[in-house]
Amino acid sequence: MSAARAGARSGATTGTGTIVLLTRLARAVFLHSPVELVGMNLRNMVVLAYLRDHPGVSQQKMTEDLSMDSNTGVLVLNDLEDLEYAERRRDPADRRRHLVDITDAGVEALERAELAQGSIEDEILGGLSASERAELRRLLLKALEEHEGTEPG
Repeated sequence: MSAARAGARSGATTGTGTIVLLTRLARAVFLHSPVELVGMNLRNMVVLAYLRDHPGVSQQKMTEDLSMDSNTGVLVLNDLEDLEYAERRRDPADRRRHLVDITDAGVEALERAELAQGSIEDEILGGLSASERAELRRLLLKALEEHEGTEPG
């Protein structure tokens, strides 16, 4: 066995970086989350979860916080509005801006998707204890909170 492989197996800090590991984990979640199981695509689920947690957010802030270009944001919101899961309205303080909210139907659909997602989470994170999962969630939330609103680069 090579020294690099031996070091990786022993838990040494050299080797695959955190971002690569997060990307691989995200890809595994994506592959294990078909629309047939979850009830919606993951992009819609991510946006609905964000809208639930950020009521009345501006469309621009939503796309920035989710690292989504504005065209993609419009397409996703069009889809969610067609499904009656989200609604946009003009900001009364600035008619150029749209404010976005999740609807009651969107909350119900998201809750169903999150329930289905639980089995996927158990499969993907099965090697972690409950306390390790809680710590991972805490760290991911902390990283996201620090990231939201920052410009790339």
